Amino acid sequence: MFRSVARSAAGKSLLRRGYATAVPERKVAVLGAAGGIGQPLALLMKLNPLVSQLALYDIANTPGVAADVSHINSRSEVAGYVGEEQLGKALEGCDVVIIPAGVPRKPGMTRDDLFNINAGIVKGLCSAIAKYCPNALVNMISNPVNSTVPIAAEVFKKAGTYDERKLFGVTTLDVVRAKTFYAGKAKVNVADVNVPVVGGHAGITILPLFSQATPKANLPEEDIKALTKRTQDGGTEVVEAKAGKGSATLSMAYAGAIFADACLKGLNGVPDVVECSFVQSTVTELPFFASKVRLGKNGVEEVLGLGPLSEYEKERLESLKPELKSSIEKGIKFANQN
Repeated sequence: MFRSVARSAAGKSLLRRGYATAVPERKVAVLGAAGGIGQPLALLMKLNPLVSQLALYDIANTPGVAADVSHINSRSEVAGYVGEEQLGKALEGCDVVIIPAGVPRKPGMTRDDLFNINAGIVKGLCSAIAKYCPNALVNMISNPVNSTVPIAAEVFKKAGTYDERKLFGVTTLDVVRAKTFYAGKAKVNVADVNVPVVGGHAGITILPLFSQATPKANLPEEDIKALTKRTQDGGTEVVEAKAGKGSATLSMAYAGAIFADACLKGLNGVPDVVECSFVQSTVTELPFFASKVRLGKNGVEEVLGLGPLSEYEKERLESLKPELKSSIEKGIKFANQN
């Protein structure tokens, strides 16, 4: 994304493809923009030349974040919105909505406590999206993505606005990590590396397909297993390095900005935009699954298959399915309560 920001390459590409005077107007909202992920994500989206309007929303502190970011001399106009009464205004006319909103786990809080809080936040935000910008592409960052994406789908179904092509779980951080770790082990230029990551977005549900990684490095199986484990445990690695005082906020913001940029390029007609994402899928028997997705003017143009898998990857695929199935069902159950 940053090469395109620096050179406005995306804009030049669009001009060559027949846009007469300028890149199309695109409004992007960040919901949870004052948080640990939201602030750096807001900064990165402000730098994206495909964004013309940037709406920053949170329950507190957004006016300050918006004022700060608005001074940056890039294309987009920035507005900050605070509190539920301003949420509709933030969402009206949005092309892409990015949701990093939620609370971090605090001392004494169980995983169920955390799930219930964040799931409730997501449910409320998605109800507003259904009302104010039902045609927007929704990029879900709020964890647990394996459950929050099914929650969003159920909310949109109840509202009569669900379009499976427009709902994405952002799993890009898994791809970013897999690329970085593979490049380090294979001793290749990370900028040239591509590694598809499939499955889900938590622990063992994350399955990097290193057998399909390019450039090819023919790493021994013990290295592949170690890289897989490190990719799955990447979030824990950061939490431990921060001594429990934070999580992967900066790298997640980067990954979120990369995926949003891909969505904007797809909307604007750039061909062959492919990213991994957790979407409604028939690739496996599970209703949602992360795999490579071709993006276009309507969101998902095509959900791509898994391709050839190694024996190790086939085993890991089967072993992740029960946990991913449970997480999906947990989200659907939560959404249908009350």
